[in-house]
Parts: sequence; C-alpha cells; structure tokens
Amino acid sequence: MLGPLTRTDAARCAELESQLFDGDDPWPARASWPSSKPSTITTVAARADDKLVGYGGIARLGRKKPYEYEIHTIGVDAAYQGQGIGRHLLTALLEYANGGTIFLEVRTDNDAAISLYESVGFVRVGMRRRYYRASGADAYTMRRDPP
Repeated sequence: MLGPLTRTDAARCAELESQLFDGDDPWPARASWPSSKPSTITTVAARADDKLVGYGGIARLGRKKPYEYEIHTIGVDAAYQGQGIGRHLLTALLEYANGGTIFLEVRTDNDAAISLYESVGFVRVGMRRRYYRASGADAYTMRRDPP
C-alpha cells in the first residue's frame, strides 16, 4: 500500500537508511522528517501489513513554473526488494512532478536502480566524483525530461 510518509515513520526510515546505505552516510531520523518540512518536498511510503518497507522523497525546485524536481531518495527494505515496490514509489514521485524535468543522483555501481531509472526515461547526464563522501563512491547525475 502506498501513502504518505508520516512523522512516526522517521525512526523506521533511519533504520532502513542504515540497512540500505551503510557506509554512505545514511540519513538520520531527523532528516527523514525534519521539524518543519517545506511544502516543496513530498514523501511517499510503502507499507506491508502496516510496516514501513519503502519510502521516497522528491523536492520541487524554484519558485516559478516550469519547475524542476530532484528525487532525494528511494529505499526499499532488502527483504522486500524485487517485488516492484521501488517502481511504485518512483511512479508516485513522477506523478507528483507532473511532467516537469527531474534530476537525481545514483551510485555508479547500483545497477538495479540505474536500470529502473532508465526504464522510465532517465538518462545519464554527468558524473559526480566522490559524491558519497563517506565511502568515496561516485554517482551518476540522471535527468528525465517531460514526456
């Protein structure tokens, strides 16, 4: 089930961040749900049996149309990966962007995520060396133009 991410999900998001992005400076609970979330940020949650198993977030950039967007994160509990949850989360974020140009960064060695993003029209437009400071891993910058 997809729905909104809530304040009570912050600790579980931090737990999943540590599971999924260990060694890459995972986000703490306060980053998952800051004390004052700007209206330009939208989050989505995936739940199975009332348990948070995935999450995603996107930010609207700029103050005037046409807006650009940046996907901040998508994460799915390792026990639930390969079931299409990441694709559903991504679809919800794309719907929020309503046809705007979208950017994201993804580890260059995350083949599953890269394949998912490319399957919905993202293309690699650059590389950010040592983007993930803790591990020193590189990231591709990807872009999806309006269909």
